[in-house]
Amino acid sequence: MSDEKGVYTYAYPRPAVTTDCVIFGYDIKDGLSVLLVERGLEPYKGCWAFPGGFLKMDETADACARRELEEETSLSLGEESNLLAQLGCFSGVDRDPRGRVITIAYYALVRKAEVRGGDDARAARWFPIQAVPQLAFDHELILRTALKRLKEDIHFKPVGFDLLPATFTMPQLQNLYESILEVHFDRRNFAGKMLKLGILEATGERPAGTPRSIPVSYRFKRDRYREMKAAGFKLEF
Repeated sequence: MSDEKGVYTYAYPRPAVTTDCVIFGYDIKDGLSVLLVERGLEPYKGCWAFPGGFLKMDETADACARRELEEETSLSLGEESNLLAQLGCFSGVDRDPRGRVITIAYYALVRKAEVRGGDDARAARWFPIQAVPQLAFDHELILRTALKRLKEDIHFKPVGFDLLPATFTMPQLQNLYESILEVHFDRRNFAGKMLKLGILEATGERPAGTPRSIPVSYRFKRDRYREMKAAGFKLEF
């Protein structure tokens, strides 16, 4: 119905909306990691969860996700960044003990950076995927969904572009793919397949401190990858 000024109001209950961010990072020591915050407030005070919070009336879900991520972890992806992608909507009726709350989840692949807790998060920390603690709310479901999406995306998107440094060794690239897919590849077969694709080029340099048995480092040929993707490229292992 509307009032005399033509402003429409509705009598039915309105659920609250939140956003949550599943941020994956990678390094050679821990493999694939995920960014979590320790909750400083009830419910689930002291438990670990994804960075996130309630949507303001004057912002989009994308803006809310980026704001909450930066406020709670100090990690900024920037408004123009295309790293943050919408994962899905999670609307279990009893997912939040505070009431009817629907969350829009996002995920991103980033190079690991220093983080610190802020706002209502007591701490922020990277956890190796194999050591993720019990999560608050329905965040275990959200994590499983994000991992499934990541395993699908690795066949169609240049995942390593975001998780590896600008130059890297073949063992580092193999470790990345093994961490995500949770499989083990034969070293020679993996290297041969990746080089045959034509998306890598050798830099002619060996990373400092690596043994001579480690081959020279590589970088991604982004233009070549874009060409292959446009032509329907799919990476098969």
